[in-house]
Parts: sequence; C-alpha cells; structure tokens
Amino acid sequence: MTPRRLGGPRPGAASAQTAHRPPTIPSHPATRRSPDARHRSRLAAGLVGVLALASPGAAGPAQAGPLDRTAPAGNATILCTDAPIGFASVNALGFNGTTGGAGGPTVTVTTAAALEDYAGRPGPYIIRISGRIPLDDMVTVVANKSILGVGSTAEITGGGLQMGSTTRPGNNVIIRNIRFTGAEDDSISVTNKAHHVWIDHNDLSDGYDGLLDIKRESDYVTVSWNRFHNHSKSSLVGHSDTYTADVGKLRVTYHHNFFDGTDQRHPRVRFADPVHVFNNYYRNNALYGIASTEDAGLMVEGNYFENVAHPIYVGYDKSGPGRVVERNNIYVNSGTPQTAGTVVEPRGLYPYSVDPPASLPGTVSGGVGVGKVCG
Repeated sequence: MTPRRLGGPRPGAASAQTAHRPPTIPSHPATRRSPDARHRSRLAAGLVGVLALASPGAAGPAQAGPLDRTAPAGNATILCTDAPIGFASVNALGFNGTTGGAGGPTVTVTTAAALEDYAGRPGPYIIRISGRIPLDDMVTVVANKSILGVGSTAEITGGGLQMGSTTRPGNNVIIRNIRFTGAEDDSISVTNKAHHVWIDHNDLSDGYDGLLDIKRESDYVTVSWNRFHNHSKSSLVGHSDTYTADVGKLRVTYHHNFFDGTDQRHPRVRFADPVHVFNNYYRNNALYGIASTEDAGLMVEGNYFENVAHPIYVGYDKSGPGRVVERNNIYVNSGTPQTAGTVVEPRGLYPYSVDPPASLPGTVSGGVGVGKVCG
C-alpha cells in the first residue's frame, strides 16, 4: 500500500514562495595535513593494539529483538534496544534491516591503523574501539561492520568515519557509543550510495565541516540518541542543490537526538521524501532548527524546541523550498514554524511510537551520548 500524504499549509504559516533565506555562517577554519603526511602517519602507527575477543561478555552486534528492557541513566530511563527504529529497520534493497557485523569476528582496536585495516576488510566484523584514537583523515568503512565504543571513553578525534567509497559500498553499518571530536572534515559521512546505516548513542562536537552528513544517493538511515554540540553545522541530508541523483533516496529517521546549542542543520534536507524527525530535543539553536529545501518532504512530530527563534524553515539561503508537515511539537520561547505542502506518512513505512514531547528535556538530555548503551 502506498503511504498517504498528509498536511498542507496551516493558516498563517509561511508559504514556499515567502520562505526565509538568511545567510549561513562559515565553519571554523582548520589546518589540513597533506595526503602523504597522513599516509606516513598511519603506516607508522602499525597494527599494534588489535586484540581478538572471545569472551562471552563482549559487546555484540545489533540484531533484531524485543524492545522490552530498560536501564537507568541519571534521571532518565533508557530503552535497551538491539535493533534500530525507523528507516534503518526497513527490509529493502536485499537487506533485512540493519545488522552490521553480526556473525563476523569481534576485534578490539586501539590505533588508527588497526581501525582502518578492519573497517576496510571484506565481510562482517564487530570492531570495538577502546580508548582515544587520533586520526588525520576519514577512515573508509565498508559493508557489514559494527563499530562500537567500549565503555564510556571510546573517542575518535581529528578525523572521522566515511561509509564506503565509489567502488566499495558502505552498506549495513552500525556506529555506536563513540565520541567524535575535532574532525578535519565530517565526523561521520554516509555517502556513495550507502544504505542501511544506524548511527546511535554517539557524542559529536567541534568538527571542521558537518558533524553528520548523509548524501550522494544514500538511503535507509536511522540517527538516534546522539548529542550534537559545540559546532555550527550539525547534519546535512542531500549533497547540493544540483545533485538531483538524490531524488528518491535519502530516507532518514532522526529520533531522540539532542541538538544542544548547535547553530543549524538539525537537519537541513534536500530532495529526500520522507525524512522523519520525531522526539528530538532542540535547545539554543542560533540560526534555525530544521530546514526543508529543494522539494524535500519532512514529517516533524513530537519534538521539543527551546529558545529556537526559527524552529522550521521552508527553503533556506539559495535553496528552493521543500515541504513540511508538523504535529504535536512544543515550542518554548521559540518562533512559529513554517509548513507547506504534503508529506509521505511514516506510519505506513515502519512501526514507531512517539513519547510525550514534554518529557524530552529530561529523557533525551539524560539518555543521549556515550556510556548509555545497554548490554
């Protein structure tokens, strides 16, 4: 059954033709090292620190399972789930949801060279990151990998993770429980037609460009329980206004993320229909919360906006207008959201439930980030 489209402009909502288009602000500059220098650094690091794990207590891959366990995290109660909610859970393109490295060997890595080696190997792997790993470039992650932080101290700094390349797809990948800081480019890049990617319970801050970008015909992605902070451009969906190959792709679910003082792109979307944004907490976002552009379709529901002067834009900067349906959101000391057009109803695509938005400042702020994953 084809999911029905919902919504239309509310009385007083801004139309596509009158969408606000303020200028964006530049990212912070960063000094980049040459490719040769980065390559020498990785070779020097060697493959030390790779420890095969066989203990039954080692963290395993995310697999389908009941959502019936909870664990305390400060003043919040965290739902323990072994499988994603949203688009990463959908059976499509030959995949039965997103399982990452399930069924493959488990290894623990402590160096950049070891991480790069295992992330680029064929076949499934469960890669556990222990401690702080400095990078000086993007590490390519190929298909069927789970990259999981150990405890609450796993960190990738100076570089980031890129799903696949033009010749080596990055499909069926899970990234969980890792702190990302100071990336010289994106912290996480879902690109090159990667699909079925689950990005869950990470902490992302202080990068050069985007903290999390989803682009270049990628599809079936879930972004859940992450904290974004100390940065301007949080999360982009869609490569550019002229990259029309993204039409019909880029189906993404954002739920229970904390956009904590970041300026913009929570997300900014081009072409995708639908992108489903539910149960996220927005606080002190200086430029705007969400922007739908270039005929993208966004369902925005059950979110909490606090001190966000422009919670939702239809069109932004030089990008043409998109479509937005909003329902059941809370706006505290925030402006009026813009809406326009109709959007595909997510309930026809996958099951989900929406928490009361008034609960989100407590549950989301207490449950996002590292050290909060059960099991």
